[in-house]
Amino acid sequence: MADDELNQNQNHNPEGEESGQSEASRITELEGLVAQKDEELTKANARITELEQAVAESDEKLTTINNSLAEAVASYKATVVQANPEVLEELIIGDTIESINESLRKAKTLISRVRQGLEVEISAAKIPAGAPQRTPPDLSALSPREKIQYAIGGKK
Repeated sequence: MADDELNQNQNHNPEGEESGQSEASRITELEGLVAQKDEELTKANARITELEQAVAESDEKLTTINNSLAEAVASYKATVVQANPEVLEELIIGDTIESINESLRKAKTLISRVRQGLEVEISAAKIPAGAPQRTPPDLSALSPREKIQYAIGGKK
């Protein structure tokens, strides 16, 4: 593009001296623009490097936060298991606090249903423990003579 402009300048100015000065000023102007672009490019590269460092630092912080979160969730899960000994540890699952709470709720619901079913089964099959109590025979229906005879052990 600069060559086209130079050619146009040469065609319009037949005088060599003015053309040389105009070309020299044009070259100086273009060199200034190139220097300005180089400076802007250097600034842009420095900014890119700065941003890349910021991204790397953010990634490190995110990794640290994720590790801390994982430790906190594991600690919470252990606390939930200890606080609910009636619930099997295998029933409490999840990688987030919400999923652990949800699995705990489901496990408690399951335990409640099993407990109710067992209670119904136990109450339906109630059998008295041991032999029935021994009671003396009912003598109220016997006549006085039969009562005397029973008392002395005689048979009729």
